[in-house]
Amino acid sequence: MTKRDFVVKIAKEVGLTQNQVGVVIQKNLDYISNELAEGKTIELRNFGVFEVKTRKSRVGRNPRTPEDEVVIPERAVVKFRAGKELKARVESFGSKKKSSAGKSAKKPAKSKPAKSKPVAAPKKASSGKKG
Repeated sequence: MTKRDFVVKIAKEVGLTQNQVGVVIQKNLDYISNELAEGKTIELRNFGVFEVKTRKSRVGRNPRTPEDEVVIPERAVVKFRAGKELKARVESFGSKKKSSAGKSAKKPAKSKPAKSKPVAAPKKASSGKKG
C-alpha cells in the first residue's frame, strides 16, 4: 500500500479532501522523520516502536575478491518493533494463510527440463551514420 492509497482511503472514510488528508499524512511522516533524525524513539501504542540503533563498525569482504577485507563503518539505523496488537493481528493472518493453504494443496505437476536455446551473438552498435 502506498502513501497515495492511504490518502484516498482515509479521505473517503472521514469526508475530507484528498489534499487535506495528504497534508496531514505528510506532516505525520515529517515529524516521525525529524524525531528519528535527532535520535529519539517514537512509540505508537498498540502499533509499535521506532528507534535509532547504532550498528558497530565491522570488517566485511568484497564478494568479487574475497581476500580483500573492507572496513564497514559504524552507522545509525532505524529499527521497528511491532506492538502487541499488531503482532497478534499479523500472527492471526499467518495462521489463516497456513490453514487455507493446507486444504487446497495439490501435487505440483512434474516439469520437463527446459530446452537450451542457442545464444545469439551481440549486435554491434551502429556509429550513427547512415548510408
